[in-house]
Amino acid sequence: MKMDCSKEICTPLIARISFHKVLEKLEEIAESDVDYRSDYAKALLRHTEPFPELREGITDLALLEKHKLLIKNLLADLFPTALTHNEIKAAAIPFFNITFNHTERFNKILENAGEDFDIEIRNFDDHQFYVFCCCLILNMYYGYNFDFSKPLFYDIPDAEGIMKHYRILYNADFLEIIPTDKAIKITQEDVDILIDNFDNLELWKEKFPQNSWISKGFGIISLFDATVENAISNLKSNLLLPNEFKEVIKDDIESIFKSIYKVPDLKIGFTEVNEDDQVFTMASFKDVKSHILKDCEEMNCNKLFCDSTLKNMMGEKQQLIISDVEAYRTNNPEDTRFADRLLEQNIKSCILAPIIKNDRMLGFIELVSSKPKELNSINAIKLNYILPFLTDTLERYYSELQNEIDAIIQNEYTAIHNSVYWKFREEALAHIKAGNNPDLAYKEIIFKEVYPLYGQIDIKGSSTARNESTEKDLIRQIEKLIVLFRFINEIEKLPLIEQHTYELEKIQDDLKHELKADTEAVVQGYIINEIHVLLKHFDTTNAKIHERISEYFESLDGKVKMVYENRKDFDDALSVINKKMAEVLDKKQAEAQSFFPHYYERFKTDGVEHNLYIGASIAPKLSYNPLYLNNLRLWQLQAMCEMENEYHKLRPTLPYDLDVTSLILVFSTPISIRFRMDEKRFDVDGTYNARYEVVKKRIDKSYIKGTQERITQQGKITIVYSQKQEEAEYRRYIKYLQHKNMLGKTIENFEVEDLQGVTGLRALRVEIIYDETDASGTYSYQDLLKEMTTK
Repeated sequence: MKMDCSKEICTPLIARISFHKVLEKLEEIAESDVDYRSDYAKALLRHTEPFPELREGITDLALLEKHKLLIKNLLADLFPTALTHNEIKAAAIPFFNITFNHTERFNKILENAGEDFDIEIRNFDDHQFYVFCCCLILNMYYGYNFDFSKPLFYDIPDAEGIMKHYRILYNADFLEIIPTDKAIKITQEDVDILIDNFDNLELWKEKFPQNSWISKGFGIISLFDATVENAISNLKSNLLLPNEFKEVIKDDIESIFKSIYKVPDLKIGFTEVNEDDQVFTMASFKDVKSHILKDCEEMNCNKLFCDSTLKNMMGEKQQLIISDVEAYRTNNPEDTRFADRLLEQNIKSCILAPIIKNDRMLGFIELVSSKPKELNSINAIKLNYILPFLTDTLERYYSELQNEIDAIIQNEYTAIHNSVYWKFREEALAHIKAGNNPDLAYKEIIFKEVYPLYGQIDIKGSSTARNESTEKDLIRQIEKLIVLFRFINEIEKLPLIEQHTYELEKIQDDLKHELKADTEAVVQGYIINEIHVLLKHFDTTNAKIHERISEYFESLDGKVKMVYENRKDFDDALSVINKKMAEVLDKKQAEAQSFFPHYYERFKTDGVEHNLYIGASIAPKLSYNPLYLNNLRLWQLQAMCEMENEYHKLRPTLPYDLDVTSLILVFSTPISIRFRMDEKRFDVDGTYNARYEVVKKRIDKSYIKGTQERITQQGKITIVYSQKQEEAEYRRYIKYLQHKNMLGKTIENFEVEDLQGVTGLRALRVEIIYDETDASGTYSYQDLLKEMTTK
C-alpha cells in the first residue's frame, strides 16, 4: 500500500516517515564513553544500515510492516516496555490518520473496536486539515507560534459497544518541515492576511500549494481516556441544541449515559410528576419509556410506593437508588408493588433522580440496568454533574410544550379565556400525547347548564357617519383627478383624456346625491383599474405632467392608494372608542373573575359587545351557588354605567360627534354552549337554546311595542327580560345604583315588539348619571390615538 497522501487527500505536505533524528541520536550515543549504551547504539545502527529508507524516508506503508521489529527497537527509548500495557501511545504523522508502533494497550483498544473500524479524528474536515498543516509549516519552519490546536478526539467503541472518547496529544520533536521547489516564500504580509482568513481555503492553497512541502520524520501520539468528561460535554452540547427533547433522548442521551456509566445495557426513562394531584404521568416524549409506570398512562403515587418512600421521593426530593431490586423487595415488603413492577421489566438495579427547577418537581429521570449492582449509590454521584443540564433542558422543553399547547388552542380553537382554558389544555395535551396525529379529530368543547349574560354599548349613527366620511373622501379625490386631467388635456389634447374627464365629472354629480351601497367599490375600482393605469402611462411623456401626477399620488394614502382623510379620522375615532370601552371592560372583568370563574368574551364592531357564561361546569373544582349569578348581574350593570361614563369623558375630543346606547339582556334559563370549530368561537348548543341567540341578535334594533321608538336611547341603559322575578331582581340593582348616584330616579317599563318566534319580552330603561366632577379624568383624543397606534 502506497502512502502517497497527496493522491488521497488534498494537503500541502508530502509525508515521509523517517527515523533520521533517532539515528542521529544513536550515532551520538555510539561515540559516548558509556560502554553498554554505546554497544547498544552501535548494534542498532548496524541493523539499520542495510535499509537507507529508514533515514531517507518511507513513502510505502508496506515497509512499515516489513521493518516493524526494527522500528520497535529504534523507538524503544520512546516506548518503554514497562509502560506498554498502561500508555495509549503510537508513532504517527500529525493530523494524518496514519499510526504505527502502537503500545499493547493501544493495540487492545483497536482490536476491541473490530476489524471494520476505521480510526479517524472526530469532526476534522478537509478544510481544517489543510489549514492545520499550513500552520504546522508556519510554526516549525518559519518560527511562528500560532496556537492553532483544538481538542482533538478519537471515538472508539469497546468490545461491548460502548463508545469511548480519547483525547489526542501530539509530540513533533522528531519531525522537520522541508520546502520543495513548489513552495512559496511566506512573508509577514502574507501571515497578516492569513490570520484573518481562516475560512478562505483558496487563499491558504494559494500560499501553500498542494504537495509543496515535505514533513520528514514522525510524531508521537498519546491518548488519554476522556470518556466521562467528553460524554458530559457532548451531553451538554446536545441538550443545548434547539431540537425536541424526545429526539435528543432517543438518539443521543442513552448512548452518552452508557459511556459515562460504562454499563452496556443501561436504559433511560422519564416519568412526569403532578405534585398537586400526587400522580405519576407518562411524559409526551414519543420514544421515552416510563419504567415507573410501565404500560400505564398515569397512576396515583401511593399505589406504587409506601408513605415513607413517597415522603423521601416527593417531600424530601431525594433520589431512590436500588442496587439490587430482588434484595430490595425482600427487605422492603411495603414497596413490593414497585419492586415487582421493576422485575417484570427485567430491571435488577436502578436510580430514580428527581428533576427540580425553581422548587417545582418536573419528574424523575430513570437509569435502569438488567444486572444487579451495576447502578448504585457510588456511581449515582455522577448524576451530580449531569442533572443541571438535564434540568435546564427539561424546563425548556416544558416551556416549549406549553407554547405548543397554546399554539394548538390558538390555531384550532381561538384565543381562550382563562376560565375555560383548562378544558382546552386538557384536549390539546391529549392530542399531543397521541402523537399529533393529523387524522385524529379535535373534540368539541361543551359546557352544560351555564347562565348567559349579554351586554352591548353600540355606537349610534356609525353607518351614517361612515358613509359621510366616505363620500367626502371620494368627492375630494374626484376633484383632484378632474383638475389633473384638465391639465393633461391642455398639453396632450387627446380624446381619451376628454372622455375620462367627462366620466369623472359624471361621478362627481352622482356623489352629491345619496351614496348607494356599492358606490364606494364601483368608484374605487374605476379609479384604480382605469384612471391610475392611464396616469402611469402619461407619467413619462412630459416633465410637467410627471410633476403633477407625482403630486397627486403623493397625496394619496400609501396603503389604499386613495384619498383617505375623512375615513381615516372616522376609523381612528371608532378604533379609539372601541379600544377605550374594551379596555375598561377587560379591566373590570379581571376583577369580576375573583367572585367566581366565568367565561368572558367580547367583540369590537361599531361598539363593544360582551358575553358572560357562569355555572358549575365552568369551574367544576369549585362549589357553585346561584348568588354568584346575582353578583355578576349587578357587576355587569355597574360596569356598563362606568363604560358610559368613560365614553362621556372621551366624547368632546372626538372628530365625530357620535352617540352610544347601552343594552343588557337577561336570560334566567340555563343553557349549554359548544365551541364551534369552524367559527372558532362559542355558541349556544341545540335548538332548545336557540331562542336566546335569536333575541340577542335582534333585540338592539327593536322598537317599543306599538310605537316607532327604539328600545335603546342615548344616555340610558335598557334591560330586556322575560320573567317577573327578573324585573324584581333588576329593580333592586337599579335602586342600589340610584343610591350610589350612578342611575337616575325615573325608571321606564314597557313591552318590546314581538320578534320572529319570540314574544312576551319586556324592558326597563333608566337614565345614566354622568360624573361631571372628575375633570382631570378627561381624555385627549390625540393621546389615545397615539397610544393605540404604538401598541
